[in-house]
Amino acid sequence: MLSIWTGRAPRLAPAPSATSAAPRRTIVLRKVVKTYSSAAGSFTALKGVDFSVGAGEFVAVIGKSGSGKSTMINMITGIDRPSSGEVIVGDTPIHTLSENAMARWRGKQLGIIFQFFQLLPTLSILENVMLPMDFARAYAPRARRERALALLEQVEMAEQAHKLPSAVSGGQQQRVAIARALANDPPILIADEPTGNLDSRTAEAVFALFDGLVARGKTIVMVTHDNDLARRVTRAVTVADGAIVQDSEVLE
Repeated sequence: MLSIWTGRAPRLAPAPSATSAAPRRTIVLRKVVKTYSSAAGSFTALKGVDFSVGAGEFVAVIGKSGSGKSTMINMITGIDRPSSGEVIVGDTPIHTLSENAMARWRGKQLGIIFQFFQLLPTLSILENVMLPMDFARAYAPRARRERALALLEQVEMAEQAHKLPSAVSGGQQQRVAIARALANDPPILIADEPTGNLDSRTAEAVFALFDGLVARGKTIVMVTHDNDLARRVTRAVTVADGAIVQDSEVLE
């Protein structure tokens, strides 16, 4: 088997019940404003942002702490809602969804990879990868286990499948988090500083995996402070003071 940790793009296990061609998806933010209110007054984190991502793009979102980039990502994932404006992912205006509908939609359409992994500590590694399939009721129960094991094998974590997250390293936990994000074969992946806590070799392997996913037609939006990685995606977007100040294709 070709390992992703050689730094070459892998072949990932396909979803057992999915078609070979992933549905086309896009991300569109139209005039998105987000204002937070507190006892100290109001603060506008996003100031009329217009932003779109085409299907199959690999986009890096760059910005300093407090620039608004995390708020913008939270709009795309539905973790937060705009004060005004529209957020459309695929054919769904997600800003109009109820909390329950949002959770169901997110489980099928998005894979989210966090900087600090967010694995449930009391579940085994295998159970963590199966969890999105359980929530979304995707695939038969036996197929869920088989798919989770196949994904863990692709990230070289199958031998650790029955351990708790605390029993493996941070780099290994990130591999598990990537496998979990792919569990329901979502068309879109959102990665929030996915290499921020990894050594350079593991970060390179994660990036190689992302390249392979984009080659398969996945859409990836990645928040990063790593300028070297940002220069290797198809497009880089810089956010400052709640607005997009630069949006450019990255030249080879």
